[in-house]
Amino acid sequence: MYVRGREFDRIRAVVAEAETDEPLTAREILRLLDEHGEGFESAHEVATVLGRQAQHGDVTVVRSSPYRYTLGEGA
Repeated sequence: MYVRGREFDRIRAVVAEAETDEPLTAREILRLLDEHGEGFESAHEVATVLGRQAQHGDVTVVRSSPYRYTLGEGA
């Protein structure tokens, strides 16, 4: 859990810096992470981290095609 928490912290920081109000796909988040030099292997890895964090209420998953993610205010 601790490793996943650090991964989420890295995602959260980059998304916060992007200052977007719109839900983002895992692929869009991966692109932002790549631009900031954050090492994530795939959109699937990003989605996995965000999906697990959603269980704690820190992320809202918009179940559309493709799924989109919104990081909560407390996140």
